[in-house]
Amino acid sequence: MQKEKKAPWFQKIENMHPYRTILYLGMFSSGLLFFFLTTAFVFSQPGAGVYDQFIIPKSFIFSTLIILVSTYTSAKIMPGFLSDQPEMAKKYLFYTFLLGLFFSASQFLGWTELSEMGIDFRGLPSGSFLYLLSGIHLFHLAGALIYALVLLVQISKKEKDPVKSLILLTNPYEKMKLDLFSVYWKFMDAVWLILFLLFLWMF
Repeated sequence: MQKEKKAPWFQKIENMHPYRTILYLGMFSSGLLFFFLTTAFVFSQPGAGVYDQFIIPKSFIFSTLIILVSTYTSAKIMPGFLSDQPEMAKKYLFYTFLLGLFFSASQFLGWTELSEMGIDFRGLPSGSFLYLLSGIHLFHLAGALIYALVLLVQISKKEKDPVKSLILLTNPYEKMKLDLFSVYWKFMDAVWLILFLLFLWMF
């Protein structure tokens, strides 16, 4: 028996659903954006000892704990859906959405703490990057929150009708929408963790 030849990587990309391709390209471009900004952030650092009088905002630490929990809840969405339990998928999607709101609120509190410490856009260049990096990340996360809200509304409408609920569970497109959300959310979680490590290095 001849072994089945594996499709080349570019053929796999061609066979990918357009939505998935768009998401991956968007994640790649966002990753490049954060890479260049974090590189600029590193090179904008002043001399040693300048930030010794500051401590990292507690809200940023709280944000990191929230995002770690949301990584777990987002990872539970697809198993619930694949086990024919739309209510379970909806529950963890809602938890992820709620944690995303808490994360967003803690980011605003973190900016307030930075301002109270005297770190703002008018100060050191690296201080401006703190707001810029966390702000761009929050902007990206806002898109995921809006999408999560749309998914929650759609699932709530369909799960009440037996026929629509069956279509929801058997339609590959519905599965893909939840899967894309989970992938993007994990990407945003990873980006924040990298930013948080950079912030720890700064303080």
